[in-house]
Amino acid sequence: MIQFLEFIGKHPVLTAMWMITLGAIIFYHRRTSASSVAPQEAIMMINRKDAVVIDVRERKEFDAGHIVDSLNIPLNKLKQRLNELRKHKQKPVIVVCKLGQHSGDAAKLLQEAGHDEVVRLTGGLTEWKAQSLPLVQN
Repeated sequence: MIQFLEFIGKHPVLTAMWMITLGAIIFYHRRTSASSVAPQEAIMMINRKDAVVIDVRERKEFDAGHIVDSLNIPLNKLKQRLNELRKHKQKPVIVVCKLGQHSGDAAKLLQEAGHDEVVRLTGGLTEWKAQSLPLVQN
């Protein structure tokens, strides 16, 4: 710890640049990503607010296991298939992917398309499975 403080004292420019970079990264991620909900919150949204679940994984992964009544629209086709979601504009939307990394991009796209309440599932379907929540398998 003493060496760390000594480094900061001897290299204020490097330290300032590191802090600015870290702040920019945090600011960028907060600004560009949608808010997220835990699996239990997602269940409450589905049951109480009639939320729509959109699974952005590929069809093969979707068929291996997905949340009940979720719609499968792969991320790379989401922009072309936005018209399928027009009827759900007034409902909350929960975006799901495998680990929760790609769902932020999909949520951002849906927000830009005019959906009011869009959230992503924290940890994706991996977290859903880890909590032993039900899945439909084809």
